[in-house]
Amino acid sequence: MPVIAFANSKGGVGKSTTALALAQAVAHKGAAVTLIDADPNQPLARWAGKDPERIPANLSVLPGVTEESIVEAIDSAAARDPFVLVDLEGSANLAVSYAIGRADLVVVPMRGSQLDADQAARVIALIGREARAYRRAIPYVVVYTCTSPALRGRDFQHIGRLLGENGVPVLAVEMIERAAFRAMIQLGGTLYDLKDTEVHNPQAAIDNAEALASAIVAFMTDGAAAPEGVPA
Repeated sequence: MPVIAFANSKGGVGKSTTALALAQAVAHKGAAVTLIDADPNQPLARWAGKDPERIPANLSVLPGVTEESIVEAIDSAAARDPFVLVDLEGSANLAVSYAIGRADLVVVPMRGSQLDADQAARVIALIGREARAYRRAIPYVVVYTCTSPALRGRDFQHIGRLLGENGVPVLAVEMIERAAFRAMIQLGGTLYDLKDTEVHNPQAAIDNAEALASAIVAFMTDGAAAPEGVPA
């Protein structure tokens, strides 16, 4: 515990990058983390295979998880490690439903576009159905990804207003568009291994990942880190 699932029925919204950055930040603080790769494209498994020696001993990746094995995989990992992060396929299927049913928190990554918002709404509706089926509350929070603090277009602001009007919680920390996040996926290893000679300002990405981890922990504790709408 906790089990955190990353879900959005649209691909390319940064689910895997967000899950991986969070896992690295948590592991760097000393907690054991299991990353469950339930995406058929296996992005986390590919990352882990690029440079296994640079993966922290307290961070493990469980590849090849399917709808037949996901419940057992989550339960086994949760019995062993304090953090279990589940990266789900970018479509609605039984594996996504099962993982949401097991989750202590569902993180819904999305870019600031109407298309992403529409697909995020589908995931939020699915969370509601699973909550009714399991007869328990399933907390969720939207995380904006690939953002630029200096650029806030009209569509981004409009989406933020809609989320606020509908009471959708949005994490106060965004995943900023940074070269270090891309390099982490491309080169293997962790953000903490990247050097200034390899990518511009890796420390900024580390700070972003650690702020994300702190905000998610705060949200799971009391929800205080999740105002409605667009973060200030």
